[in-house]
Amino acid sequence: MTATLERPTRTTDARITGGRSEVVHTRVNASDDPIAHLTPEDIEEIGRELDEIRASVMDDLGEADARYIRRMISTQRYLEMGSRAVLLFSGNPIAWVAGTAGLSVAKILDNMEIGHNIIHGQWDWMRDPKIHSSVWEWDNVTPADHWKNSHNKVHHTYTNVVGHDNDLGYGIMRVDDAQKWYPAYLAQPLLNFVNATFFEYGIAAYDLELGANWKTRQDNPQWQAEAKQVVNKIKKQAAKDYLLFPLLSGPNVVSTLAANFVSNIVRNYWTHSVIMCGHFPAGVKTFTKTSIDGETRGEWYLRQMLGSANISGSKAMHIATGNLSYQIEHHLFPDMPSRRYQEIAPRIQALFDHYGLDYVTGPLHRQVASAWSEIIRLSLPNDTSLRQTVHILRTKGMKGLKARARATRPRVAG
Repeated sequence: MTATLERPTRTTDARITGGRSEVVHTRVNASDDPIAHLTPEDIEEIGRELDEIRASVMDDLGEADARYIRRMISTQRYLEMGSRAVLLFSGNPIAWVAGTAGLSVAKILDNMEIGHNIIHGQWDWMRDPKIHSSVWEWDNVTPADHWKNSHNKVHHTYTNVVGHDNDLGYGIMRVDDAQKWYPAYLAQPLLNFVNATFFEYGIAAYDLELGANWKTRQDNPQWQAEAKQVVNKIKKQAAKDYLLFPLLSGPNVVSTLAANFVSNIVRNYWTHSVIMCGHFPAGVKTFTKTSIDGETRGEWYLRQMLGSANISGSKAMHIATGNLSYQIEHHLFPDMPSRRYQEIAPRIQALFDHYGLDYVTGPLHRQVASAWSEIIRLSLPNDTSLRQTVHILRTKGMKGLKARARATRPRVAG
């Protein structure tokens, strides 16, 4: 049977003009402007070439692609069922390790290669009512509809624009040298670790904009309805992982409950790490708010190119990341089936090279280390090492550190 093909159309924010411009709107928060050598004509030519790459793939989608996602879904479900069956005997150490490992992988596949990408609409062209962004729900406490708004709509439209893209630090971290430094940022490495540990809950709170809405929650019926959705989803997930399946294992109830908890934590650490690698390593650029005023189609593409980073590795690693190891390609074409990113990556990298742009990529361990290094660096005042920070605090106290932050803040924020 041949998949029914509905040609996807590229959709972006209506604010993007799509036309040519006599000026470059994109403004990078960096002292050395990486796009100073590009003309408006260069940028629109980049956009035209990327449109051609996208069209060549989208026009080629067919049965092989449909088989891939259906096979991936089947594999994930069999792996989850098999792992949960093994965990019925979780009192045995070997069964506990095997079942926990299998369930962790199943949860990662559900969130990354399957859930994230289906919710993005990558497989809507199949017209399969069971594999469609409008109906898909995932193994996560964040309802899919909430994720579509905060991630698909906001993050992918305003990628790395400081003040608009809340995925940059999730509203709780300093992510750019141009941002004003406050003493509370000293705790952001610890806060980031806590966020990674309970990542699905952090994302649920982030999607609800919990901090911004907390004081007015009693007077906001729409927010209350959305919060109720999250609470109901949390109850459903908790009942499954921490009640139903542990009870089914009879005398092994405690060990099965522990296995489910560990599987969720493993999934959280992995997901958090992959997402950090996409936007936090050294070399990834952030942008001023004015970048998006009058932004053209080519400039939107350019911002995705500069504001994303890849992870190199094996095919298994790419699948485990949901192919977000090709974060650059994903941000250029978020509705393109993820299995096609590896195919177009050499063409994208060649485009970077042709226009003198830095294609940021590296192995997982290096990208994770780089992202954490940036988070630690930005927790301190600019141009201030950890040793210097400790020395200032010991000799001049917090007032001295605040003075250091004022003296080192660049004048490029906007």
